[in-house]
Parts: sequence; structure tokens; C-alpha cells
Amino acid sequence: MKQHQTKPQSASASFTVACPGCGMASKPRNPFPTVDVVLYRETEGILLIERRNPPHGEAERDRRVASALEETGLDVRLEGLLGVYSDPDRDPRFHTLSVAFIASAEENQTPQAGDDAGLARFFPLDSLPELAFDHRRIIDDFAKKLSAIP
Repeated sequence: MKQHQTKPQSASASFTVACPGCGMASKPRNPFPTVDVVLYRETEGILLIERRNPPHGEAERDRRVASALEETGLDVRLEGLLGVYSDPDRDPRFHTLSVAFIASAEENQTPQAGDDAGLARFFPLDSLPELAFDHRRIIDDFAKKLSAIP
């Protein structure tokens, strides 16, 4: 939930990967896929998770969509697609493409920070802390969708 202190530059400016065949370093040509999940409760707000370890504000990579919120201890149901976010500068380290979902969980479940989560709690939409990456845009898009529901 904390903003990175470094100013974003070209997302893949300094990031390279080794070719599995020859070992030569090269810049990736495609964005790394990531997942964001928006879980909202009308009475509590939106669930935010802060990683315990750097980089703060980012969910752990190599997670499946179904387990994206396992660090919360909640039984989460995906309700639908919110959007796809692919601005090359959304992550200052390298280009990522995030598929953002809307999810729900039972009201009687309380989030518990898992082993990789430093904090997992709900915030009212009008009282959010500083957010990492483009998570503010994702939440703003969710709020627009929420306000359009009769």
C-alpha cells in the first residue's frame, strides 16, 4: 500500500532475463502477467493487503487467480472481471499486465494477514491510504462501476 520511492522510468529499462537456451541476457518483450482482486464490503470498504517483505504493495508473483487472496485467510469468490491494466509504467521495475477481478467473501469472515502479508484490513473508499503502482486507478474504476449499480 506504500508508494515506491523511486520515480518510474521506462518499465523495462534495467530489467533483463537470461535465455534458458544460451544464458544470454535480454530484455523481455512481453509484460509479466499479474492479478489484482478487488474485494469490497458495503459496511467496511475495500480490502487492502500490504506485503510484509519488499516490494511492498505487490502480491507475490507466480500465484494462480484462484489463490490470489490466500494471504487474507478469507474464502473468496470471484464475481467477475473489472479490467485489464497494462500501462508500461504501472510498475517501476518492469512492464506488467494485470487482470483485475471483483470478488466477494462472507461478511462473517475476518481477514488475517498470512505469512507474506504485513497487513490485511478493510478501508472505506473515501479514506484510503497511499497505494502502490496503479492500484488507485483500479479502485477508482471499481468505485465508478459500483456507483453505476442501481
